Amino acid sequence: MTRYIALIDGEPGAFGAVFPDLPGCTAMGTTMDEALVNATEALRDFVETARAHGEAVPAPRSMERLRQDEPDVREALAHAASLASVALIEDLARPVKANLSLDSGVLAAIDAAAERLRITRSATVEMLARRYIAEIS
Repeated sequence: MTRYIALIDGEPGAFGAVFPDLPGCTAMGTTMDEALVNATEALRDFVETARAHGEAVPAPRSMERLRQDEPDVREALAHAASLASVALIEDLARPVKANLSLDSGVLAAIDAAAERLRITRSATVEMLARRYIAEIS
């Protein structure tokens, strides 16, 4: 899985995330966690838009490389900013069947959530997986 490094900065109530390797790719949130979740969506949208326009998407650099190469990153880190690794979760529009084994109680909870959301079991599992991956990135 491809991961890009985000620079997170801000204060309670207003956090921002930028991707030094992808100028213009930004996200906001009222908490650092929310900014990171939104950064996952922004990263996906940025890459999809760039590819749709035939633009090359730069390869991600490591945290160490960004610290070495980017004076702005070093400066921000010296003033309490943080770096975070964000997973690129692309929408490839190619559904794939997957056979999963789940505890029956977990499956019942998934089905109940799907019914409340009025979406399919598969869509519910995908939505939950995207959110969880974004949170642990």
